[in-house]
Amino acid sequence: MADIISLDPKIQDAKDKKASVERRRKLAAVRNALQGARRKFRCEKCHQQLDPGYLRQIEEQKNLRVPYLFCESCADEYVEYIERLKGKEDPNCYWRNETWLELWKRWIDYQGTVDRYIRSKEFKQLVEELKPPESEE
Repeated sequence: MADIISLDPKIQDAKDKKASVERRRKLAAVRNALQGARRKFRCEKCHQQLDPGYLRQIEEQKNLRVPYLFCESCADEYVEYIERLKGKEDPNCYWRNETWLELWKRWIDYQGTVDRYIRSKEFKQLVEELKPPESEE
């Protein structure tokens, strides 16, 4: 009877492992939600690397017609999409058909959904839970 082995360290180790797995799941959820949202120095639609000179040009122009960070090509397409919604059509761009319009609509809807999710109270709670305690900072 004198050789009783304490299970407390093993129980604590199992709890720590479970907490670690749960933290990795939460971090993955945050990473996945933010991955598609707002890539710095990349076009938000095609993910093409943006030239720093082009970024300065965008900052100087502050084109309010384009609310996303786009490369020149995607910015042109976005403006064309908005024009098409207003009933204006460029007959020279025959490939910008109904499916193309749907693609842009769905992409914009997706961006809005991601933005709403990131602003949700549940997502904010998740981010708060993942912040290190003040003593660790």
